[in-house]
Amino acid sequence: MFEILKAVFLGVVEGITEWLPISSTGHMILVDEFIKLNTSAAFMEMFLVVIQLGAILAVVLIYFHKLNPFAPSKSTQEKKDTMSIWFKVVVGVIPAGVMGVLLDDWLNEHLFNYQTVAVMLIVYGVLFIVIENRNENRAATTETFKDLTYKTAFLIGVFQVLSLIPGTSRSGATILGAILLGTSRFVATEFSFFMSIPIMFGASLIKVLNFGFNFTGSEIAILLTGMITAFVVSVIAIKFLMKYIKNNDFKAFGWYRIVLGILVLGYFMLFA
Repeated sequence: MFEILKAVFLGVVEGITEWLPISSTGHMILVDEFIKLNTSAAFMEMFLVVIQLGAILAVVLIYFHKLNPFAPSKSTQEKKDTMSIWFKVVVGVIPAGVMGVLLDDWLNEHLFNYQTVAVMLIVYGVLFIVIENRNENRAATTETFKDLTYKTAFLIGVFQVLSLIPGTSRSGATILGAILLGTSRFVATEFSFFMSIPIMFGASLIKVLNFGFNFTGSEIAILLTGMITAFVVSVIAIKFLMKYIKNNDFKAFGWYRIVLGILVLGYFMLFA
């Protein structure tokens, strides 16, 4: 039961941090210092990726109609527009998909440490503040998904490659990149959500296949608990973020990242 409660807490952290541009990895590293699952290292590595599948299912639920090209209530043009979104998502995930497969082991071996996470938290926190200040008097050139070109979708995908570095934040890298390319915060955030669907489904599948399907009963319970919790919390987090950005910019998240990065550095320098 205690392990289940730990899985619930990890699911809450994942559900919040996966969507807000504040780095789920940075938070998980801190949480792991205080709350460790009584499982094998191999299971824990798989758990931290597959738990994100629950978060991704929240996107599928919330945007099911918008992303469903076969919805009977949609006109022929609306169905074409929906397919266009999916084609742009496919184009956008190619860079990170390719680089993720090629660099996964190297990144885990060389960059998965608190120093990298802390530096990336701070660097991207500063970038959020600088870019938002830069854009205060600039109008977005891409206000809708119809305005989003395949070239821009691909370039946003290139920015998503940066999220392979721990502490960057997948949503943070893609949203920042999209804003720099002239995309509105609303479209940038939704497109970031949509690109996460194939990326995280693929990453989860790879981790499960590498781990194997010989789960114990307790491992299944822990994994399902984490996924379900992440799903429920993600629904709340996504709705909050989309409402928040209607009247606010991302500078608050930038300051939060800077403070968290300093805390991560301070904690590990003092107690590691």
